[in-house]
Amino acid sequence: MDETPFPVVGVVIAVVSSFINGSTFVLQKKGILRARKSGGTYLADCVWWCGTLAMIVGQIGNFLAYNVAPAVVVTPLGALGVLFGAVLASWLLQEHLDLIGKLGCILCCCGAVVLIIHSPKSENVTSRAELEERLMDPVFQVYISLVVILLIILIGWLSPAHGKSNIMVYVGICSLLGSFTVPSSKGLGLAAQEAFSQTPSSDGRAFFLFLGLLGVLVVSILIQFTFINKALENFSSNMFEAIYYVTFTSCVILASAVLFREWTALGIVDCLGILCGFVTVSVGVALLRISQEAKLTWSQTKDKEN
Repeated sequence: MDETPFPVVGVVIAVVSSFINGSTFVLQKKGILRARKSGGTYLADCVWWCGTLAMIVGQIGNFLAYNVAPAVVVTPLGALGVLFGAVLASWLLQEHLDLIGKLGCILCCCGAVVLIIHSPKSENVTSRAELEERLMDPVFQVYISLVVILLIILIGWLSPAHGKSNIMVYVGICSLLGSFTVPSSKGLGLAAQEAFSQTPSSDGRAFFLFLGLLGVLVVSILIQFTFINKALENFSSNMFEAIYYVTFTSCVILASAVLFREWTALGIVDCLGILCGFVTVSVGVALLRISQEAKLTWSQTKDKEN
């Protein structure tokens, strides 16, 4: 029996994009701090614009990766971006990375390898017709409706009142929007194949689907961009990126499972492997976060000795 080839290209693009995305929050945070110190706006800071450009390049890379590899493996590989961001933040922002943080980096790498090994080797949705059928599925419609309601509550009510004091408000908004950005990125590739082919559908449905998905993707990214910068103005880049990775990945995997059903192509061993890999990178990310507030020492404190 022929085995489906491993999506090497998709994984490579995902890894490179993760490293690029890992630098965006740090560069934008650096630009915000520079602007705050000079008394100007970060919109006039070149470092902030470098971070924004890196975000654009990273998003393009994510778009390509999602169209040549399953989302269930591309998204968790963002842990490598958290790792790179933590190292870069310790250099540019002087955000301390101690032994606990370094252990978190190692766990992120190990978990990413496990995810790659056990990832799905094929896609379940391969045409525009299948995509339309999945988009109209009642389960997916209910899921998207719940996400929209939560976003309205977070943006309209909780963000003005608690956004600057509770990081989970901004993290929740940006993570829930992943339920739109990732499916839209994958769907755009499928719709574009038919919309811009030499023999497009006679009713033009593929082209309108392409425009609709493109509109959803652009709006979602712009809203994410706005609230990411609000979060970086008020919280540590390492803290935001670490928490954001876990919640964003969870939302994306859930949305992809509902829409694309990539899990149905996996056996029990691979499902357990992906679950263990995701838990491993989540623990690694948590250690990166803890390392900002706790220090590991091999010697007893003076109080304890006394």
